[in-house]
Amino acid sequence: MEFGIQIEPQFGFDYEDISRIALKGLDNRFSTVWFSDHFMLDGNSTDKVLLDPWLVMTALVTEIPDIRVGSLVFCNSYRNPALHAKMAATLDVLSGGRLEFGIGAGWKKLEYGAYGYDFPDDMIRIEQLAESIQIIRSIWSEDKASFDGKHYKIKELVSFPKPVQKPHPTIWVGTMYGKQHMLKLTAKHGDGINLAWAFTPKQLDSIFSKLEVYRKEYGRSKEIKKSVGFWTHVFENEEDMEKGIIEGAKKRNIPLEKYRERVSSSMWGTPKIIIKKLEAYRDLGVSHSIFMFPHQEELKQIELFGSKVLPKL
Repeated sequence: MEFGIQIEPQFGFDYEDISRIALKGLDNRFSTVWFSDHFMLDGNSTDKVLLDPWLVMTALVTEIPDIRVGSLVFCNSYRNPALHAKMAATLDVLSGGRLEFGIGAGWKKLEYGAYGYDFPDDMIRIEQLAESIQIIRSIWSEDKASFDGKHYKIKELVSFPKPVQKPHPTIWVGTMYGKQHMLKLTAKHGDGINLAWAFTPKQLDSIFSKLEVYRKEYGRSKEIKKSVGFWTHVFENEEDMEKGIIEGAKKRNIPLEKYRERVSSSMWGTPKIIIKKLEAYRDLGVSHSIFMFPHQEELKQIELFGSKVLPKL
């Protein structure tokens, strides 16, 4: 199992913060830093620095030779698929093959409206995503790529250089719900799936079983890679954990038992609890575990996680 750190630029990060987190991660057995693709947190976020994930990833791979970078996930609607393919291939070349390419159908209607993008219904966005993945894969793989779809068209498109990774970077399809349409899309077109942010092993077992059925139905011989994102908070001991749950419920104005239930499906716990949880996900075939630590507590959490959890896995 590989381990990554999720950064949400929409929460507000200077580049120096991101660089420190990436370096701390490398020092503590994390191999990848992943970024979401957003333009704004909400309509009142005038005080938050929100850096573009593509440019941040380019800076990181230039500064830090050993770090891999990934997207959880790029919004398909924000860039034409041919442009997405060109940008990804360029970053893979610049990094010497250190890109993980995650992409999703998009969901944040607030951003679409603010930035002037159309926001079609769910099924249309899923259809668009399916076409985009086919286009991106063909641009990465063919000297001249053509595609005539319902939503996108390209004709004898020439795009060089190709990605360094062969046959190309992993195409991770991101979904926060793991419902039928996205599972079928992943089984037919994706190389991997990412599920985030709060799934129990039992829930994932059911989702992965359905995904496997769809993969066989589509006649794909290669196994779909599995990754999971987790809201994560590691505590030194059970007393600190209980205090954190009580404070979290109070801060969010949620009944204590309801909040306790919520965090039970996240990667919350003492090192012993988290190790046991991760072993269960590993047994389900999860190859990448990606952790989103509390904002502004990342460095301390990464060090604790790296010293108390990862050595036992």
